[in-house]
Amino acid sequence: MEHIHPVFDQILNRADKERMLGQRGCTLWLTGLSGSGKTTLARHAEKELAAQGFLTQVLDGDNIRTGINNNLGFGEEDRRENIRRIAEVTKLFVQCGVVTMNSFISPSQEMRDMARDIIGPEDFLEVFVDAPLEVCEERDVKGMYKKARAGQIPNFTGISAPYDAPEKPDIHVRTDGRSIEECVKQVIDFVMPRIKV
Repeated sequence: MEHIHPVFDQILNRADKERMLGQRGCTLWLTGLSGSGKTTLARHAEKELAAQGFLTQVLDGDNIRTGINNNLGFGEEDRRENIRRIAEVTKLFVQCGVVTMNSFISPSQEMRDMARDIIGPEDFLEVFVDAPLEVCEERDVKGMYKKARAGQIPNFTGISAPYDAPEKPDIHVRTDGRSIEECVKQVIDFVMPRIKV
């Protein structure tokens, strides 16, 4: 590390970029079981924010795992490294004033706390996207739960690996029995005071 010389003090700072964009950056870290509605909620919230003139970036588990993290598996250490890398990338977006929506199971509180520490507590908004396991299994368009229950997918969160539900999320979005429009409105109403200049 002795030959590394960061130049953060020599480049445009966050305040300059946020002034250019007319918004404040932050991350909405969507956590929940597979099938709870994280990606759907992020996609719809992104469209709504874009329609209101906000620059956003959605980071989604499947997309990240086919790109920057395609060398990682699903064991405990690789899952932790997956979240660490995502948090570092997210921090770069947030420092540019971008509203970043992260859609990752991030199954343990320890992983989410690590992401919060990397990004910065003031920029990290934990969104618990909550649906009962049986609802998530009913929504399972990819057939992942069925494979996990058949033992074909090891370490599957909610079946053969644990999920620590957030005890004190910044926002708790129940997606069962509610429309996507209602869920998106809850998220937008929550985040708007944080990002609006």
